[in-house]
Amino acid sequence: MPRFQPHPDRRPAIVAGASSGIGAATAVELAAHGFPVALGARRVQKCQEIADKIRGDGGEAIALPLDVTDPDSVKGFVHQAADQLGDVEVLVAGAGDTYFGRLHESDTDNFESQVQIHLVGANRLATAVLPGMLDRQRGDLIFVGSDVALRQRPHMGAYGAAKAGLVAMVTNLQMELEGTGVRAAIVHPGPTKTGMGWGLPAESIGPALQDWSKWGQARHNYFLRASDIARAITFVAQTPRGGFVVNMELQPEAPLAATTERHQLKVAEEEPDS
Repeated sequence: MPRFQPHPDRRPAIVAGASSGIGAATAVELAAHGFPVALGARRVQKCQEIADKIRGDGGEAIALPLDVTDPDSVKGFVHQAADQLGDVEVLVAGAGDTYFGRLHESDTDNFESQVQIHLVGANRLATAVLPGMLDRQRGDLIFVGSDVALRQRPHMGAYGAAKAGLVAMVTNLQMELEGTGVRAAIVHPGPTKTGMGWGLPAESIGPALQDWSKWGQARHNYFLRASDIARAITFVAQTPRGGFVVNMELQPEAPLAATTERHQLKVAEEEPDS
């Protein structure tokens, strides 16, 4: 007799923040591995375009409006997803945005907005799906954290505080859900090339990069891709019953030193003599 019943063949997943970046890539990756997916975000038309592509590639997907700062929106999203796809087996809580700015130069409203999106919003999603998962004695809660929660980074104080709070919440969930069959995990992306934050004006990004360098952060200019994080999240969701991923951190691999040296040498050779 196995210690646990295996995952069911059909495992509907909901992805919050699925209109772009990591959320969109995760929805595509999950669907490619057979998960029916409900994509949720405020930009529901973007989600619809991604869902259409997933269906065109043979997957199963729907797009629904979702604002994680609105309790009714969260409840409606989860209810509609379950009604159209079946009981929710997997939650990927990755909705959010960020801004760059020093804490002493930012107002409390901006600080609170980050906490509402990244921490309170994640809690709303979890509490909306947990009753059904507890009844079925199975389910996966997967939260998108950040390496900023583990090592704070200047100009991202509000975001980092919210993500650090998320770490505490997930850790408590892991303790409290022990023995229920429901698993909670957190995946921490390092610097990742998405639209979040990197679309800000140069006068915001420039000082941040300078301060990160001063504190030994952002040591090179290679970034993770959203698809890298999506594969990690899908790996967590696919982990067989009987074990679970507590937390996972992904960092971008640095460019090969030999390649960098060759490039610098080539540039030097091509530069005209002064």
